[in-house]
Amino acid sequence: MEQIIIIGSGILGSSTAYELAKRGASVTVIDRNDQGSATRAAAGIICPWLSQRRNQDWYKLVRNGAKHYKTLIPELEALGETETGYRQVGAISLFAEDSKLQKAYERALTRREQAPEIGDIVKLTQAQTKQYYPPIAEGFQSIYISGAARVDGRQLQQALIRSAKHFGAVFLEGSAELHKDTNGSIQVVCNGQIHDADKIILTTGAWPPVFGPLSIRLNVRGQKAQIVHMDPLDENSSNWPVVIPPGDQYLLSLDDGRVIAGATHEDEHVFEPTVTVGGVQEVLSKALNVAPGLEHAELVEVRTGVRPFTPGFLPIIGQLPEHSSVLIANGLGASGLTAGPYLGRLLAQLTLGEEMELDLSPYSVEQAIEHL
Repeated sequence: MEQIIIIGSGILGSSTAYELAKRGASVTVIDRNDQGSATRAAAGIICPWLSQRRNQDWYKLVRNGAKHYKTLIPELEALGETETGYRQVGAISLFAEDSKLQKAYERALTRREQAPEIGDIVKLTQAQTKQYYPPIAEGFQSIYISGAARVDGRQLQQALIRSAKHFGAVFLEGSAELHKDTNGSIQVVCNGQIHDADKIILTTGAWPPVFGPLSIRLNVRGQKAQIVHMDPLDENSSNWPVVIPPGDQYLLSLDDGRVIAGATHEDEHVFEPTVTVGGVQEVLSKALNVAPGLEHAELVEVRTGVRPFTPGFLPIIGQLPEHSSVLIANGLGASGLTAGPYLGRLLAQLTLGEEMELDLSPYSVEQAIEHL
């Protein structure tokens, strides 16, 4: 039985642990439980099909990631995990201009040819848009995508961890770093204890792994996000679709009816988990410009998290150069909840030598490795 250690238990690490454990591997997961975990703060929009980002390698990951949920969620539910944080509620993408709406509509139709899970694609008038999302501002038409979903990162992570434990995975809290024994084999040192493993997987997010004697570093940077939770005191709010406004903000609901508005993109004071006045003002002002009907919602809480980015803004996945027993995946950025569970599946396939369902060469680890 393969002995595998995973360092980092965010959405990527917990997904990998689940995929490996259900295949019969012996899995130990080590995490420091740092404040600022992107997964525990995040609420995800599973609707990659309208993106205008031109990088096709990125789009393959998020498209496959959205499709993977159709397999993953039923698996978790079969294990008794009824609170995964995932729900297909559809999404409305807002437009103030007819020409931009038409281009997005045509792009969605084209992409549905390869991704039928998009579901129905419907152009909504201003009046129809307001019916779908009552707090919305006047003047917005929209495109409705029935296959879109929302996911609570914290709930999904816990469901994956419980499911991994169901198959025998062990989770430890502590700080881990790599170590070489006298034969040159790579080990993991955690809380003063040495752990041997056939494979070591590094899924540490915005916190670079400690490579110890390997004389390399991972080029990963963090970006802070502040996300506002509010309660609109509307009994139907849990059924509202995801809202994708123009720009980089979003609105989505959770099963308890609260509405999530996010998020900031902060490149300074990244690892300070404090909630700032400026950050909250930015999120709320943009949210209320789009949905002024939320003005009287109750402010519930603000969460902060740190997104990881690698060079080129493209995730990396693969074996560490010159150390094939060490694997890395990182750099999911703002797409963590869309692509993370699918990347966990790919990591499990790669670790166990299974046939890969995706060419990983565009996501080479070498592009984010610096030799010291």
